Amino acid sequence: MPEFKIVVSDPKTGRAKQVEVKDPQAQALIGLRIGDVFDGSLIGLKGLKLKITGGSDRAGFPMHPTIPGGGKRQILLSSPPGFHPRREGERRRKTVRGNMITEDIVQINVVVVHEEEASAKQ
Repeated sequence: MPEFKIVVSDPKTGRAKQVEVKDPQAQALIGLRIGDVFDGSLIGLKGLKLKITGGSDRAGFPMHPTIPGGGKRQILLSSPPGFHPRREGERRRKTVRGNMITEDIVQINVVVVHEEEASAKQ
């Protein structure tokens, strides 16, 4: 039974809040990917459209938007997410998770997308 901590960021106010979602509501989020827009009423925030921007799993491995699926992979990174280089040109092999929400994910980062912006992108 999945359980997620969702961090909702509002760019208008510059504030973020956490929403905990348990089994029936969390089940609706499984299978969504980074970049997907969903209705906020799924998690109890009526009237909002939310866009998935990332997340992390139980061990702290971040989700990466370019990796398909929900599994872990070791890839060579030169920029965020998953690696912040200290020197110019630095690259490292890091473990990251795919861009799909699975039961292994514990935190999902979302940003509020207002109604007119959401309809223009779709």
